[in-house]
Amino acid sequence: MAERFIPALGHAWLTRFYDPVLRWTMREATFKARLVAQADVRPGHRVLDLGCGTATLTILVKRSQPDAEVVGLDGDPEVLRRAAAKIAAAGVDIALSRGWSDRLPHEACCFDRVVTSLLLHHLSAEAKRRTLAEVHRVLRPGGQIHIADWGQAQDFVMRGAFLAIQLLDGFATTTDNIRGRLPAMLRDAGFAEVQETARLRTIFGTLSLYRGERPR
Repeated sequence: MAERFIPALGHAWLTRFYDPVLRWTMREATFKARLVAQADVRPGHRVLDLGCGTATLTILVKRSQPDAEVVGLDGDPEVLRRAAAKIAAAGVDIALSRGWSDRLPHEACCFDRVVTSLLLHHLSAEAKRRTLAEVHRVLRPGGQIHIADWGQAQDFVMRGAFLAIQLLDGFATTTDNIRGRLPAMLRDAGFAEVQETARLRTIFGTLSLYRGERPR
């Protein structure tokens, strides 16, 4: 049976517009820079960008710490093709692979950091739980997950703005985000020191940053 996934903007034909949409509507430079700073990648760290898309965040992580090993994984072959081209143009050493967030093709305890941006709202509640369990499995004790994704709206304006995302990506997959359930899901997966570290207003709603740590 063929694997199924939701493309970055909900439909495969929109993939070519993904980078400019994020750049001009989502404060991409701001939230990805903050996510990279929050991850605090150190020399020798091994980092997984889960749902790496076209590799904008992946490249930022590598540039922030050239002595880290950075791996990007995504289920969409078209975005991986675009990611490979961007990585080549950037002249950085990043490994890309195709795979699924809820059954990662990696051994246990092999990463120091997992970063993920705008992936979880594409997943059902059960797939979110399986994905976070898999992240917990592949992180070393003391390793951390750092997330940028849609969060609970600060006010009715942000709640109304988020309806556009729900119409595009589906109400079933985005409900956990808008109801602020991601921190509880992280704790249920075994993560400690769970925090929502930031909320950013965008034209499509509230974007939140989260972190969690696998206990030592």
